[in-house]
Amino acid sequence: MTTDPRTRPAGVKAPHGALSLEIAWRDGHTSTLPHDVLRGYCPCAGCQGHGGSIEFKPPGPARHTLELTSIEPVGNYALALTWGDGHAGGIYSFTYLRLLGDLTEAHGTDVSAIHPELPR
Repeated sequence: MTTDPRTRPAGVKAPHGALSLEIAWRDGHTSTLPHDVLRGYCPCAGCQGHGGSIEFKPPGPARHTLELTSIEPVGNYALALTWGDGHAGGIYSFTYLRLLGDLTEAHGTDVSAIHPELPR
Protein backbone atom coordinates (compact mmCIF):
# COMPACT_ATOMS: atom_id res chain seq x y z
CA MET A 1 0.00 0.00 0.00
CA THR A 2 1.24 3.46 -0.84
CA THR A 3 1.84 5.86 2.03
CA ASP A 4 2.08 8.97 -0.15
CA PRO A 5 -1.01 11.08 0.68
CA ARG A 6 -1.01 12.36 -2.93
CA THR A 7 -1.97 8.88 -4.12
CA ARG A 8 -4.18 7.72 -1.25
CA PRO A 9 -7.85 8.53 -1.75
CA ALA A 10 -9.94 9.72 1.16
CA GLY A 11 -13.17 9.40 -0.84
CA VAL A 12 -14.56 8.69 -4.29
CA LYS A 13 -17.80 10.13 -5.72
CA ALA A 14 -19.47 9.23 -8.99
CA PRO A 15 -23.12 10.26 -8.78
CA HIS A 16 -25.52 8.34 -11.01
CA GLY A 17 -25.95 10.22 -14.28
CA ALA A 18 -22.85 12.38 -13.77
CA LEU A 19 -20.12 12.42 -16.39
CA SER A 20 -17.22 12.85 -13.99
CA LEU A 21 -15.61 10.97 -11.12
CA GLU A 22 -14.38 12.94 -8.12
CA ILE A 23 -11.56 11.74 -5.89
CA ALA A 24 -10.64 13.47 -2.65
CA TRP A 25 -7.00 12.72 -1.84
CA ARG A 26 -5.49 12.49 1.62
CA ASP A 27 -3.24 15.47 0.90
CA GLY A 28 -6.40 17.65 0.74
CA HIS A 29 -6.54 17.93 -3.06
CA THR A 30 -9.60 16.90 -5.09
CA SER A 31 -9.39 15.59 -8.65
CA THR A 32 -12.35 15.77 -11.01
CA LEU A 33 -11.96 13.24 -13.80
CA PRO A 34 -14.31 13.51 -16.77
CA HIS A 35 -15.54 10.10 -17.89
CA ASP A 36 -14.36 10.74 -21.46
CA VAL A 37 -10.81 11.20 -20.14
CA LEU A 38 -11.02 8.05 -17.99
CA ARG A 39 -12.45 5.96 -20.82
CA GLY A 40 -10.14 7.42 -23.47
CA TYR A 41 -7.06 6.62 -21.40
CA CYS A 42 -8.31 3.17 -20.35
CA PRO A 43 -5.18 1.23 -19.37
CA CYS A 44 -6.54 -2.28 -20.08
CA ALA A 45 -4.77 -4.66 -22.45
CA GLY A 46 -7.85 -4.75 -24.71
CA CYS A 47 -7.56 -1.01 -25.30
CA GLN A 48 -3.78 -0.61 -25.13
CA GLY A 49 -2.14 -3.94 -25.87
CA HIS A 50 0.54 -5.35 -23.62
CA GLY A 51 3.34 -2.81 -23.83
CA GLY A 52 4.39 0.66 -24.75
CA SER A 53 2.60 3.84 -23.81
CA ILE A 54 -1.07 4.43 -23.09
CA GLU A 55 -2.73 6.10 -26.09
CA PHE A 56 -5.84 8.24 -25.81
CA LYS A 57 -8.60 6.48 -27.75
CA PRO A 58 -11.77 8.54 -28.09
CA PRO A 59 -14.75 6.75 -26.58
CA GLY A 60 -17.69 5.85 -28.80
CA PRO A 61 -20.52 8.33 -29.32
CA ALA A 62 -23.16 6.44 -27.29
CA ARG A 63 -23.83 7.99 -23.89
CA HIS A 64 -23.79 4.59 -22.14
CA THR A 65 -20.13 4.28 -23.23
CA LEU A 66 -19.38 7.03 -20.68
CA GLU A 67 -21.68 5.88 -17.87
CA LEU A 68 -19.95 4.23 -14.94
CA THR A 69 -22.01 1.33 -13.66
CA SER A 70 -19.53 0.04 -11.09
CA ILE A 71 -16.45 1.22 -9.20
CA GLU A 72 -14.67 -1.45 -7.20
CA PRO A 73 -11.50 -1.23 -5.14
CA VAL A 74 -8.59 -3.41 -6.25
CA GLY A 75 -6.54 -4.13 -3.16
CA ASN A 76 -5.16 -0.93 -1.68
CA TYR A 77 -3.78 0.44 -4.91
CA ALA A 78 -6.43 0.85 -7.63
CA LEU A 79 -10.03 1.07 -8.81
CA ALA A 80 -11.69 -1.21 -11.36
CA LEU A 81 -14.21 0.67 -13.50
CA THR A 82 -17.12 -0.88 -15.36
CA TRP A 83 -18.79 1.15 -18.09
CA GLY A 84 -22.39 1.15 -19.33
CA ASP A 85 -21.47 -0.76 -22.49
CA GLY A 86 -20.03 -3.59 -20.39
CA HIS A 87 -16.35 -2.68 -20.80
CA ALA A 88 -14.67 -3.67 -17.55
CA GLY A 89 -11.01 -4.35 -18.25
CA GLY A 90 -9.47 -1.17 -16.88
CA ILE A 91 -7.71 -1.23 -13.53
CA TYR A 92 -6.72 2.34 -12.72
CA SER A 93 -3.98 2.63 -10.09
CA PHE A 94 -4.30 5.50 -7.64
CA THR A 95 -1.02 6.90 -8.98
CA TYR A 96 -2.44 6.82 -12.53
CA LEU A 97 -5.72 8.44 -11.41
CA ARG A 98 -3.80 11.24 -9.69
CA LEU A 99 -1.76 11.78 -12.87
CA LEU A 100 -4.94 11.95 -14.99
CA GLY A 101 -6.48 14.37 -12.51
CA ASP A 102 -3.41 16.62 -12.49
CA LEU A 103 -3.22 16.63 -16.30
CA THR A 104 -6.93 17.38 -16.63
CA GLU A 105 -6.63 20.20 -14.12
CA ALA A 106 -3.67 21.66 -16.02
CA HIS A 107 -5.04 21.27 -19.56
CA GLY A 108 -8.83 20.97 -19.28
CA THR A 109 -10.58 19.68 -22.38
CA ASP A 110 -7.30 19.86 -24.34
CA VAL A 111 -5.62 17.14 -22.27
CA SER A 112 -5.87 14.44 -24.96
CA ALA A 113 -4.59 16.80 -27.68
CA ILE A 114 -1.63 17.86 -25.55
CA HIS A 115 -0.95 14.35 -24.22
CA PRO A 116 -2.09 11.84 -26.88
CA GLU A 117 0.09 9.23 -25.12
CA LEU A 118 1.05 8.68 -21.50
CA PRO A 119 3.82 6.50 -20.09
CA ARG A 120 2.81 3.21 -18.46
